Parts: sequence; structure tokens; C-alpha cells
Amino acid sequence: MKRRPLPVAAALAASAALLLTACGGGDDKPDNDKIAGADQGSATPKESAKPSTAPTENKPDGVDLSLPKDMNLVFDWDKPKNKSEAAAMDDAANFFRAIYRGVDKRTANDAAVAAYATGDGLKYARTQIEAWIEGGWTATGTLRHYDATTRSAETGTSVEVAFCADSSKFYGKEVETNKVLTTKPSIDDFDHYKIIMVKYPTGEGLWQASKVFVETKAEKCQ
Repeated sequence: MKRRPLPVAAALAASAALLLTACGGGDDKPDNDKIAGADQGSATPKESAKPSTAPTENKPDGVDLSLPKDMNLVFDWDKPKNKSEAAAMDDAANFFRAIYRGVDKRTANDAAVAAYATGDGLKYARTQIEAWIEGGWTATGTLRHYDATTRSAETGTSVEVAFCADSSKFYGKEVETNKVLTTKPSIDDFDHYKIIMVKYPTGEGLWQASKVFVETKAEKCQ
């Protein structure tokens, strides 16, 4: 068995998270070419989420994002020339690292989650982590993210980061037994994400995921 992004009903039931599943096969850009959720500001994170003036290899904003060696998150994409969009893309990746750090540490309240998520993005992250914990699973293998695009709001305070994810080599692992729950490759392994990243007002270069839109079984990602 492999953990999937939760469908709408399950996510809402778990923690009232706003997890929107897009319809496949059509143009899923927001109406009038506006970024969905772009008007949502960034909430003030807890003290532990403030950026550090001395980041290390696993602490880009002074928050530990280290993962176990068998949990490999790959972000196979080129950074845009726009500095804000590049920073938002980096922190969209950090948002996913934070989620799987929470899975590994068995807590939805890790400092990294508070640093890189706010609003509905924070609810989404905690819902995902709690589902893994409740199932008794951690993760192992390689989760690849690719075909990324970015789009800025006119205000410059939010950026949409869209990309594909391939989990065909990424599996659940039972915490108690260490049994890896392998699956056969299928369309279920491909998801398309749109993450609305908002700029943290008092943090230099820090962006947080405020909304998460997921299209599961995404044929365009195969």
C-alpha cells in the first residue's frame, strides 16, 4: 500500500483542510489568469519559524529539514530568472521536505512545517502527516518532482508554483516491522500540484505554502 495525497472528503473529515482536487483533461488555470488564493496573506509563524542569519546545509532558513538517507526527495527542475519566483520555488520544495520530515519524526508540529506553511497549506501539511502517522507508516524510496512552472501575482506577494510528482519509486514502510509496502507502477503514481506561495512579510526571502491544489492520477505527468 502506498500513501496518496488525500482526496477532498478525507482531508476535510480529518482536519477541515482545504485540499482541492482538480479535474483532469481540461484547462485548470484560474479564471481570468489570476492566481487562486493570491489575495491570502501570510500568517505570522511561531518563534521557531523565523529565518536564521546563519543557515546551514540542512537549515536554509534556520529550520532543520534533514531527512533519513532512505527518504529521497528529488526536485528535478530549473529555477526561473525572477528572484522572487526562484525563492518561492525553493520554499515550495522545502514545504514538501517539511511534510516528510514530520512523517519521519512522527509529528505534525515540527518547526519546519510551521516555517514553510500557513493557512490552508498548514492544514494540508498536518493532514498528510497525521494520515501517515495514523496508518503506522513512514516513507522510503525516491519521490521525484519535475516540470515546474511559476507565475507571480501582480502584487508580487504571491507566486503559484506548479509541478508534477512521480511516486512510482516511493513507498510506505511500516514503522513497527520495517516492511516496505511496494506497489506496481500505475497512473496512481502521478500527481500534479499547484502550490500558492506567499511571502512572509518580515522574513527576508522566506515564502510559505498557503494553498495546495492536487490533481491525482495526472496523465499529463506521465
